[in-house]
Amino acid sequence: MSSPLLRLRGIAKRFGGVQALDRVDFAVDAGVVQCVVGENGSGKSTLIKIATGALPPDEGAIEIAGRSYSTLTPRLAIRHGIEAIYQDLALFPNLTVAENIALARYLGEETPFFRAGEARAIARRAMDYVGVRLDPDAFVDDLSMADKQITAICRALARDARVIFMDEPTAALTWREVESLFRVIRHLTARGVAVVFVSHKLDEVLAIGDRVTVLRNGLVVADGPRGTFDRRTLVHAMTGRAVLDQRQTRPVSPHAPVLLAVQRLTLAGVFEDISFRVRQGEILGFAGLLGSGAVDVLETLFGVRRADAGEVIIGGERRTIRDPSEAVARGIGYVPGDRLAQGLFLRHSVTLNIIASTLDAAPTRWGCLRWGAVGTLVGRVLAELRVAAPSPAVPVAYLSGGNQQRVVLARWIMRAPRILLLNGPTVGVDVGSKEEIHQLLRELSEKGIAMLIASDDIPELVALCHRILVMRRGRVSDELVGAEITEDALTHALQA
Repeated sequence: MSSPLLRLRGIAKRFGGVQALDRVDFAVDAGVVQCVVGENGSGKSTLIKIATGALPPDEGAIEIAGRSYSTLTPRLAIRHGIEAIYQDLALFPNLTVAENIALARYLGEETPFFRAGEARAIARRAMDYVGVRLDPDAFVDDLSMADKQITAICRALARDARVIFMDEPTAALTWREVESLFRVIRHLTARGVAVVFVSHKLDEVLAIGDRVTVLRNGLVVADGPRGTFDRRTLVHAMTGRAVLDQRQTRPVSPHAPVLLAVQRLTLAGVFEDISFRVRQGEILGFAGLLGSGAVDVLETLFGVRRADAGEVIIGGERRTIRDPSEAVARGIGYVPGDRLAQGLFLRHSVTLNIIASTLDAAPTRWGCLRWGAVGTLVGRVLAELRVAAPSPAVPVAYLSGGNQQRVVLARWIMRAPRILLLNGPTVGVDVGSKEEIHQLLRELSEKGIAMLIASDDIPELVALCHRILVMRRGRVSDELVGAEITEDALTHALQA
């Protein structure tokens, strides 16, 4: 039996008082998709950084091709064919596909001259290896997220990568783009490249993985072939507890008042003739592929985009929403899909992030905030939403993804909205936090808040929604209600 391409033995890493990794053993074989799963803080990112030379371990050894190292440098890792593709992809948006793919190889070889023709040839060879074809002269900034992902993979292959770590590679992809990425991964493994697939999405792990390693609190708590796991056993290994995942939404009374009615809403070239009603406490889902218009409907209702036609009736009164401030004044809150870029002030405290949308109503004296009263309010909402933070004064950047998402929710809860719009409410959140956020949304629904959720996470929509509108090319193509809402039915409606 051949030895692994990469083996980590007894790896330990501590940050202050936190044991990020505790005597971890980890091996990657040629031609295998090795999945790594774990909740936020389990040690996944630290494992990637040590394996690729970005961090030195405190203890342990790294073995590559029979040679042992106490630590690696990024340059040495790359020389041995070990690469990492992170969520931000680290591409140059103002350079072409060919330039992005070839530039890393030029830098590695310290070549003084860059030749466009040679760069295209390098890019084409890498794309042929993966079995894809992109325009080498297209600017990366103009590519879809899926094509950017492929460009990053080709960049790694241009440097003769043998082990590629992919950190949450599908976080920003639609399910159809995920299928394309999986085809590329299978093409790579068929040629002997090892892929370490790190993800929160357990359905994808079970679909693509050959082996699965589960981390919890810095320890490897489970490791084995994919066939030895199912979703239930993975969740239990990751969290140490059983996590409910089935549909649990309580029905909404047909006599509940209609909080939002939308009639023939149209945004030229994006969506048209969208009509629906949402009752108090109801959760309405929007499902659709990229470009379907689902997210655009939410953005239009929040005033980010201005409709060309149609009516919006809130609480029985016709309203014009020209910008987000008018939406907020009408009792509408919005949780964006990208919390890091659009939802949070990362360098500021948890407190400031929570009160950012309620400064006009915050307790003041002589025009100054009464911090004692503000602290009491913030403490109450942190407890209600079960936000785990060392202190409300810490920068929100220091929190886990699940707790950051709770902070975004807490900001709107402070305003007591009647209607809450959510775009991908658990994107990039681990399975334990995801279930907790789902339960928080159910509790908000039971308190009478109406919610509209746009998501490409089929199990999430099934678990939460009373009704789901399926959108295709800017129009509602189907509607699922109550017992009709199943994963199979929604998948079929999306593919029809």
